[in-house]
Amino acid sequence: MSQPYDRGARIPVPGELDSTLGEWWVENPWEIPSRGHNLSAYERKHAFLNVRGPDGDRDFLDISYLTGADNDGDGRSVVAGDFRNNGKLDLVLRQVGGGAVRLYQNEFPQRHYLEVSLRGHRSNRQGIGARLTAYVNGRQIVRELYPLNSFASQAPSVVHFGLAEDRRVDRLKIQWPSGKVQELTGLTAGRHIIVDEDKRGDAAVEVVVPGRLVKP
Repeated sequence: MSQPYDRGARIPVPGELDSTLGEWWVENPWEIPSRGHNLSAYERKHAFLNVRGPDGDRDFLDISYLTGADNDGDGRSVVAGDFRNNGKLDLVLRQVGGGAVRLYQNEFPQRHYLEVSLRGHRSNRQGIGARLTAYVNGRQIVRELYPLNSFASQAPSVVHFGLAEDRRVDRLKIQWPSGKVQELTGLTAGRHIIVDEDKRGDAAVEVVVPGRLVKP
């Protein structure tokens, strides 16, 4: 396709099309999917692993081929989430033009984690906009609950803390959108919990078991 348009907002065909080569033409590029074609330019996708080198510096290792993530479909959005309820973040890739939705399963070795959902009252119901800080064995892990991410996609309203070898969160600080600051201590890893804005201490925590809630 070429520009500029003519007075009728049409783009003229640049020459005679060769149907034997599969050439085709549309005046409006947004008609391409409706014609059964794909907008993809068949660029390979990439996946990178954040690793620590022998000198202690961190770098990104291209693992695209090893993971199968280097497909050439027209990927437009990717969402990370614990879709198998095993504490490991998988990736869902959405494509346009008829491409398949792909689920890339996280097969890295199991490590400790804590997943947190929020139940707001003075804040919005899901606590969107909250800032969570996990204090774990002398380090801080900061997350913000903003499920809208990537292009035309939304992640689950769950905050995921990867804890590596640590089995607990010493202290969890939640700064709610309402301005309230809530702190919880001694949270065991390997769980998905819901924290209630209006409750205190252990009463504020419910444990999620797929399909039901139980008290810790």
